[in-house]
Amino acid sequence: MNTPTPTPAPEPAPVSAPEIIGILGGMGPAATADFYTKLVSATPGSSDQDHLRTVIWSDPTIPDRTEALLGDGPDPTPWLLDGSRVLREAGATVIAIPCNTAHAFVPRIADHVGLPIVHMIGEVAGHLSTLSPRIRTAGLLATTGTVRADLYQEWLDHFGIRLVLPDGNSQDHEVMAAIHAVKAGTHDAATTALLARAARRLTRRGAQAVIAGCTEIPLGLPADAVDVPLVDPALVLAHALVRRAGAKAAAA
Repeated sequence: MNTPTPTPAPEPAPVSAPEIIGILGGMGPAATADFYTKLVSATPGSSDQDHLRTVIWSDPTIPDRTEALLGDGPDPTPWLLDGSRVLREAGATVIAIPCNTAHAFVPRIADHVGLPIVHMIGEVAGHLSTLSPRIRTAGLLATTGTVRADLYQEWLDHFGIRLVLPDGNSQDHEVMAAIHAVKAGTHDAATTALLARAARRLTRRGAQAVIAGCTEIPLGLPADAVDVPLVDPALVLAHALVRRAGAKAAAA
C-alpha cells in the first residue's frame, strides 16, 4: 500500500516585524511599573492586539546613579550595558530608559548596545518647545545627580528655554527627601507637600512649567498640586515610543 506523501505546508509570507519596546528599568522598580502603565495608557487601541510588544528588564541592583555622578558609588555603566544586551537578545528593537539620571550614562553605552535609544530628556525638551503659550523658563525637580550633570540644561539650551533649579536647602530637604520617601514606598501627604513646596519656589522665580525630572516624582506629586503645567518625562517618553512605533508600522 502506497503511503500518500504529505503536502508541505506553505511558507508563511514575510511580514515586517513591528516595533518591540525594550524597557531598561529597575531605577526604581515602582517607576518602571508606572512607566509601563503610562505606555499602555498612551497606546490607542480597543483590544489586547492593538498594544505594543514590550520586553521589560527591571534590575534594581544597578548602582545608584546619583551616587556615581557625585563620586560616592560605583559606575552603573556595566549594569546598563548588560541590561541593554538582555533586551536586545530578547528581541527588542528600541530601548527606553525610564530614569532621568541614568541618561547621564547613555553616551557611554549608546555605541555598544546595537539598538536605538529614545532619549527621554531630549523628548522632554522638544515637548516643552511645542507648548502654548511659549515656555521661556522651566523649573526642574530632579535628583542631585541629574542637576549636577546638567542633563536638562544642555537640552533646553537648544530650544532657548531657561532653567531654574531649587536652592541647595530645597534640593536636599524637599526634593531628595521626597524622592527617597517614594523609593521607600511612602506616597503620603507629607511627601506631596515637600514636592509642592519645592515646585512653588520655582514658579515664584518665573518657571512657567515644572519638569518632574525624576521618575519617582510623579508618584508623589499630582499635577493639580502645581499651579503651572507639570511635565512628566515618563509620559512624554511613552508618547514618543507610540509615535515611533506608529511611524514604523506605517512605513512597513
